[in-house]
Amino acid sequence: MKILVCIDGSQYSQSCCEYAAWVADRLQASIDIVYVTDLRQFEVPFVADLSGSLGLQPYQSIMGELQQLEDRKATLILDQAEATLSEAGYKGEIVRIHKTGFLVDSLSDLEASCELIVLGKRGENANFAAEHLGSTMERVVRASKRPCLIASRAFSPVEKVLLAYENVPSCNAAVEYFCNSSSFSDVELHLASVAKKDNESALLSELKEVEDKFSSRGINVVCQMLHGAVAPALADYASEKGIGMLAMGAYGHSRIRHLVIGSTTTEILRDCKLPTLLFR
Repeated sequence: MKILVCIDGSQYSQSCCEYAAWVADRLQASIDIVYVTDLRQFEVPFVADLSGSLGLQPYQSIMGELQQLEDRKATLILDQAEATLSEAGYKGEIVRIHKTGFLVDSLSDLEASCELIVLGKRGENANFAAEHLGSTMERVVRASKRPCLIASRAFSPVEKVLLAYENVPSCNAAVEYFCNSSSFSDVELHLASVAKKDNESALLSELKEVEDKFSSRGINVVCQMLHGAVAPALADYASEKGIGMLAMGAYGHSRIRHLVIGSTTTEILRDCKLPTLLFR
């Protein structure tokens, strides 16, 4: 079993490694850490202007120097990630990967042998765009076929997990994961749906079915029906109960359905301080 950790040198990279070490210990998994050099940094107008004013040979020399600097940066970032994993107590195998291009373009190959992807909620510009989600995170979650653990800014041990449930395939995939995975067997699992007045009865029935499914596997869950706007209701419940991680489907067909482009899940990911485990 393998975990893919996507790093970029931001503060979130440290958190990614710490959460990856925490999960890897539970799954007895190895870890691949990947850093991808963004080609766009070599295509800025300044570089383009240099090519016209200095001629081809000096331009190629400058580009070579920039690429060497980027290679050194990649090495340092991978070194730091490896050190963070070690400091977090991870003692397993680590594979270092450095690619050039865009992470999402390499994703199908990178995730082929992995069970879980860990990446930060925001990237290297996190301090300048605190109100926005990272564009790379958005693309990866939309493209990936694996569960994605979206790391929060700082690591905190997880003792309670909240599964935000609705009866759609992505959420049912999350239910199957928690039923069959040993990685969260010692955490307190909470199951919650957010109801409107016109669908509360149906949701209660669905919650009971899921609760019974967990019980049949010997898993006790704390089941709760919430009311109000989805994001605030989940956030308030998580704060009240001391939840350490949120789990939910990446796509659905109701008010918890939109990831990235839709408003509700985007709001949850943007405003929630918790790491979030997303399922397809």
